[in-house]
Amino acid sequence: MARADKDLRQTGIHGVSATKSYAGDGGYPASYYAATRNIVRTPVRLEGRVETDICVVGAGYTGLATAIHLAEKGYKVTVVEGAQVGWGASGRNGGQIVNGLNASLPTIQRRFGEDAARFIGGLVQEGGRIIRRLVSRYRIDCDLKSGNIYAAYTSAHMKELEAKQALWRRYGMDDHLLLDREGLRKLVNSEAYCGGMLDITGGHMHPLNLVLGEARAFESLGGTICEMSPVTRVDHKAARPTVHTSEGEVSARIVVLCGNAYLGDAVPELVSRVMPVSTQMITTAPLGEELADALIPSDMCVEDVRYILDYFRLSADKRMIFGGGTVYGGTDPADVVAKLQPNLEKVFPRLKGVKIDYAWSGNFALSFTRVPQMGRIGANTYFAHGYSGHGVTGSHLFGRTLAEAIDGDQSRFDMFAKLPWYPFPGGRMFRAQYSTIGSWWYSFKDAVGW
Repeated sequence: MARADKDLRQTGIHGVSATKSYAGDGGYPASYYAATRNIVRTPVRLEGRVETDICVVGAGYTGLATAIHLAEKGYKVTVVEGAQVGWGASGRNGGQIVNGLNASLPTIQRRFGEDAARFIGGLVQEGGRIIRRLVSRYRIDCDLKSGNIYAAYTSAHMKELEAKQALWRRYGMDDHLLLDREGLRKLVNSEAYCGGMLDITGGHMHPLNLVLGEARAFESLGGTICEMSPVTRVDHKAARPTVHTSEGEVSARIVVLCGNAYLGDAVPELVSRVMPVSTQMITTAPLGEELADALIPSDMCVEDVRYILDYFRLSADKRMIFGGGTVYGGTDPADVVAKLQPNLEKVFPRLKGVKIDYAWSGNFALSFTRVPQMGRIGANTYFAHGYSGHGVTGSHLFGRTLAEAIDGDQSRFDMFAKLPWYPFPGGRMFRAQYSTIGSWWYSFKDAVGW
């Protein structure tokens, strides 16, 4: 049984071990992150009626970043979480601080115009700075390290990186260094790649320890977190919107919805805006310092630039954490190890047959445009979601932006809120099939080097 499940049984909170919801009993998946978390919380459920200034739904990065920024301004904030803090994507992602959105700046410029591209181009590095500020100010122990690398398989990939470097420079970001094959080998010792690009402002960390540290920081500011309390509905049309769970409700001046891929049907108005997509991860047994350092001498995180990409890094205890793959609709593959281990061995043949200690899957919320969405439903209910696989930095940026809007400065919120969004073709029933067919085309392009 996973360590998190044992922790829940030992909390002594009435009924917690029997909680049933989208998250099962609320225990963390059996990931490397859950096994090595450095904060073990005692969940407190929402019971009865609570009055607050701001109610935030979701105790992941977006919800806690919003809550911290508001609490720092003196607001009374209550966070309602359906499972445990960081149970969703925030606690099981690749741990990579990658600047930018899923949609590239040229795509944003083409779809939404130069003003939108310039606005977003000026913000895409802010999420990483917010993370570093929180880690420093609240002394969050999450193995934070600097630098991320984009790895190219083909000359076509290198041309994409060259164009990206040039474009980011146009928007004032001159932090990217192009690498030829030998330059990349000094940082990532793999024969698989022909070159790449280094972003010195990127980085990586232990994602569950980051979000647990953020929860502790929020509570140190007087905030309240109600865990194991799945939201059943949100009354957002009243002057004071109300968040309902099976055992309680929160009445607030403002509600902020940050459930992302796990909000489910609790807010019907948001269902068609995003689609859950699962991605998978494995973690090896400890490799030893000599082998680990030989494989990634830079100790930076890496992702390749294919449409369906692989991403990997070393943990603090010198394991290889390797992720990749997508399943549209959010279902889990039958065998995560069988799916990912061949990719790991392709990148690092020296790891052929290496023991895999942990394997897990998790969902992120994909938007059709690959641009995250921020907006309002009703006068006093805000939402943010749809980071499309780039949520570590985007969620922290959106959390600050939501807090600014609630505190009276809606300039940046309004810029994001006015960006158009589109439902997935095929509706809820066929959107996964449509996206899968589209991914086949891009995978073909990757395979032939276009």
